Amino acid sequence: MTKQEKQQVVADLQNRLEGVSSFYIADSSELDVATVNKLRGLCHERNVEFKVVKNTLLIKALDALEQDYSPLYDILKGGSSVMLSETASAPAKLIKDFRKEEDQEKPILKGAYIDTDFFIGDEHLDELAKLKSKEDLLGEVITLLQSPMSNLVGALSSGGSNLAGIIKALEEKGSE
Repeated sequence: MTKQEKQQVVADLQNRLEGVSSFYIADSSELDVATVNKLRGLCHERNVEFKVVKNTLLIKALDALEQDYSPLYDILKGGSSVMLSETASAPAKLIKDFRKEEDQEKPILKGAYIDTDFFIGDEHLDELAKLKSKEDLLGEVITLLQSPMSNLVGALSSGGSNLAGIIKALEEKGSE
């Protein structure tokens, strides 16, 4: 690869990583070509971008960004692939499902960056797969916010008939 080609790869990686709230780094280096193609196909189905990268070029791209990604540098040895998705948990779920379907131990999660937090090591895979999407979290917040309102409206509605009954009883008592 020429110096100009390397610079272009770094610039492409930098542009792709700029502004993302999460990305994963995995090792799929020991998978055969057919298995990697299956992995790529599954990534395409689930809207997860999968890109095999050279570690030195990835470090250069990360260095060019404003955020400090240095906690990930120690894991950038051997084969590395970057996985990107709009949903933070999608790559973790994909890795788990792929391992199960293919009866594999690869790809291995080397690390992940999610909303300013770093997760180093494959032991975080289950935890990351359980993360809820922003849409799910917003739905839960809206439900929680609506609950007190509906309780208040219900209480006011039932209280209105009770209040009318009390007023009527007081009227009747006053007229006696």
